[in-house]
Amino acid sequence: MEVHIKQCRLRHLAAATDLFEQYRRFYRMPADHERAREFLAARLKHQDSVFLMAADANGQPVGFTQLYPMFSSTRMVVLWVLNDLFVVPSARGKGVGRRLMEAARERAVQQGVGVLALATEKDNATAKRLYQSLGYVLDKAFDHYELTLHRPRRARFD
Repeated sequence: MEVHIKQCRLRHLAAATDLFEQYRRFYRMPADHERAREFLAARLKHQDSVFLMAADANGQPVGFTQLYPMFSSTRMVVLWVLNDLFVVPSARGKGVGRRLMEAARERAVQQGVGVLALATEKDNATAKRLYQSLGYVLDKAFDHYELTLHRPRRARFD
């Protein structure tokens, strides 16, 4: 499948929001188009994430990946968390996810990023095969924990 990948800007917000909401529903989150739009608008406005969107030959959005910068103290490098990867059902199995992952790697190398990190659900065998085929290695040294904090009903995104 022919696919073109571009970095999202505010002018792409409507298409990005539609993809982002499909992604959230895939992970069993309740639909909230307005908050999704607000969240993405803040990320794009403040440039605190890199949102790469794939479109087919007709310009129809078919997937995205979103990367968030952070730092590794022990490695003393910039690290990007590849937090989101989504391909619309009609484009799955056609190389779109692979192209998005490759574009993320290329962008990271251009920006001098030292590590790309990601997480996926334990039973997401399809994604794991893709990541491993691209050279990602499962971290067996560390267990990762999280603490969910109370979130105000209408948290601000910027």
